[in-house]
Amino acid sequence: MSVAMSHETVLLKEAVDALVWDDAGIYIDGTYGRGGHTAALLGRLSSQGCVLAIDKDPEAIDDARRRWADEGRFDIESGSFAQMDEFSEARGWAGAVSGVLLDLGVSSPQLDDAQRGFSFLKSGRLDMRMNPEVGQSAAQWLAQAPEKEIADVIYQYGDERFSRRIARAIVRERELDPIKDTLRLAEIIADAVPKHEKGKHPATRSFQAIRIFINEELDDLQKGLEAAVSVLAKGGRLAVISFHSLEDRIVKRFMRRETQGEPVPRRLPVPGAAAAGRLKLVGKAIRPGEDEVAANPRARSAIMRVAERL
Repeated sequence: MSVAMSHETVLLKEAVDALVWDDAGIYIDGTYGRGGHTAALLGRLSSQGCVLAIDKDPEAIDDARRRWADEGRFDIESGSFAQMDEFSEARGWAGAVSGVLLDLGVSSPQLDDAQRGFSFLKSGRLDMRMNPEVGQSAAQWLAQAPEKEIADVIYQYGDERFSRRIARAIVRERELDPIKDTLRLAEIIADAVPKHEKGKHPATRSFQAIRIFINEELDDLQKGLEAAVSVLAKGGRLAVISFHSLEDRIVKRFMRRETQGEPVPRRLPVPGAAAAGRLKLVGKAIRPGEDEVAANPRARSAIMRVAERL
């Protein structure tokens, strides 16, 4: 099975069911990946509907252009979903989009290709960039970042309690020999962690943290959520699939704030609907069922939240 074909889309039916309410509408798939959600969206739309997909990864862009070359209802943009307001504005779609889907994290093809540098289980070039042509790689950052900065990143983005020990070990080892291989970094981290969680590789949290930092994922998420609300039509839906607590916390807080509106100082009058929110929540948070998790263990941590534009 090819790398392109090995990706299993998480919460596929649930996401499309929650998102599509107008089969002639405009939909944005904020992370194309390998097109699972895009294909399902197109399958629900009439000849009048369309899907714009976005991805940072050049391999995903190439896959999309090959796969949907003859599909007039589809278009793809290279970049971040944080730019969806720009992409929509250029098409005259501002305030006219029926649905936005954000599927966060990395895709299976990215994890499974050792040379992309995301996996701590295989030897590969320590890169971790979604777009290998933009920005600094993980190896370049680890080669020069101060020890405190490394510790802060691993703690803040990975919730790793041994972050200082890990950062100290990385700085010590890079002075002996540059850290350019994923397995070497994983071994350094494993040796630095005194207590290993059962069933979890000791490098899991650190690799997650470095990947998030290198790709500015949380900054993109904040901007992407704001952009999504700005492009949605009245009644348009926003669905976000998160895979770890940092992402989900940002999504949950954003949606809560947008449903309640901006806080108003106590004892001050509120003119008209000035404090009204822009969104309303749709149902409860959705998690994969037992059958999906059994078939695709990577789905076990997924959670989807849905909101509607008022």
